[in-house]
Amino acid sequence: MNPFDSILKNEERAVFALRRLYRDYGYAPYKMSKFEEYDLYSENKDFLVSDGIITFNDARGKLLALKPDVTLSILKNFNSENGTLQKYYYNENVYRISEDSHTFKEIMQTGLECIGALSQENISEVITLAVESLSLISKDFVLNLSHAGLLSALLDEANLGYSRKKAETAIRQRNADALRQAVSVEQFERLRVLTENDCTDLSKIRAIASNEAALTALEELETVVSDAQKKGYGKHIRIDFSITDSSRYYSGVVFKGFISGVSTRVLSGGRYDKLMQKMGRNAGAIGFAVYLDSLERLEENTKEDDGFVNVALPKGRLGESVYKMFEAAGYECPAVMEKGRKLIFENPEKKVRYFWVKPSDVSIYVERGAADIGVAGKDILLEYEPDVYELLDLRLGVCRMAVAARKGFLDDTSKTLRVATKFTNIARGYYAEKCREIEMIHLNGSIELAPILGLSDVIVDIVETGKTLLENDLEPIETVVPISARLIANRASFQFKAKKIEEIKTAVQERLEKKDD
Repeated sequence: MNPFDSILKNEERAVFALRRLYRDYGYAPYKMSKFEEYDLYSENKDFLVSDGIITFNDARGKLLALKPDVTLSILKNFNSENGTLQKYYYNENVYRISEDSHTFKEIMQTGLECIGALSQENISEVITLAVESLSLISKDFVLNLSHAGLLSALLDEANLGYSRKKAETAIRQRNADALRQAVSVEQFERLRVLTENDCTDLSKIRAIASNEAALTALEELETVVSDAQKKGYGKHIRIDFSITDSSRYYSGVVFKGFISGVSTRVLSGGRYDKLMQKMGRNAGAIGFAVYLDSLERLEENTKEDDGFVNVALPKGRLGESVYKMFEAAGYECPAVMEKGRKLIFENPEKKVRYFWVKPSDVSIYVERGAADIGVAGKDILLEYEPDVYELLDLRLGVCRMAVAARKGFLDDTSKTLRVATKFTNIARGYYAEKCREIEMIHLNGSIELAPILGLSDVIVDIVETGKTLLENDLEPIETVVPISARLIANRASFQFKAKKIEEIKTAVQERLEKKDD
């Protein structure tokens, strides 16, 4: 045992172990400055994890940035003329908006890049290193695999037209119900496999792949999975198309790693030949980063799994309706409905643990992993965009987000439209799609007063019956989006409790379908 292990933090121990691993595979260390010219990032924003970049002017007045990403700096200095394969590993801090806190944070990363004329062996080696990186940190881990080129080709084959964006969103959310609503019956039957939970058996994908691009990408993915299985990593590998984002830079295999006890991904990577092409480099590239800051609380969060699924319920009438739905689906816990100040309730037989939280906080509890699943309104999900799976529309709390104004209002398009709302992200996105210039006025209550007193021209708010609007001489003039309660899940928890969560989801969905009948 290393005598320093007892005083080193999890992330510090991981750094030493990962450095040794990458060096043993022939990767050379790459050290770089904390600063980079801002233009490098402004020209490649779509590749960055977050849009936030900290900038400053140096002594000569040149605009620089605190490094939000390592990969771009390595690629900028890659020389493709000599034709040799270049393999680097790094241990660097980056500065960007954290997925957890949504504020700027210094994030410790270690990772690697393999650049040049990539072979299938190189790709499989990087996947092997990703798996071994996770295994050095924890024995309980999962590496999810997808393929950007394969997903794109399959969607091309389906001829989705304007519904493609909605289909992509449904796939990223693992939401078969949303996919069904977005596409035709024939298209849904073809694509539903892309929303299904784990499957290292790619025969279902092969059954729907027909064009050359899809078949070529599928063969690459099959080889990667086969190579991992031969090395004994099969039980840790899953196919998961929900991890494939819409970035136009990823071209090949994409992967994310999860560790039990950590509420977010700890490893992320993929093949990004399109980025190389954009930067004028005639070569392939694949790499990944391990997010060491996510390991800070690993030991205190890692405990023996008690088998419970933790469910966050919104307080109030909606939460009571949600619980009754769970109860009818076979996941009862009578103490939940008892009057009192108790907040946490368990059913040891059903292995479910309920707790009450403020409706607007449900998504926070789920995103941070305190709850495995929960129920949140679509308005909350659209406004705050938590990184969660949206598994199912529960069809409770049905209403709509709408634009409302004084009766007889006519929009003067020669002027900036003044919009009052507490849902600023939703309103901004809605009017951006309409290319309408607006002045946003953020309010927290009594939104209806704004147009009455001349503070705004219109409001964007939740409308249920419209009675409040009517009583104040207002009327809805446009629907922004339908709103209802959604079953959501923590992305990391889902990797380790997928079977139980799917059972609950299926039971609830069956109750919904019976209700419709």
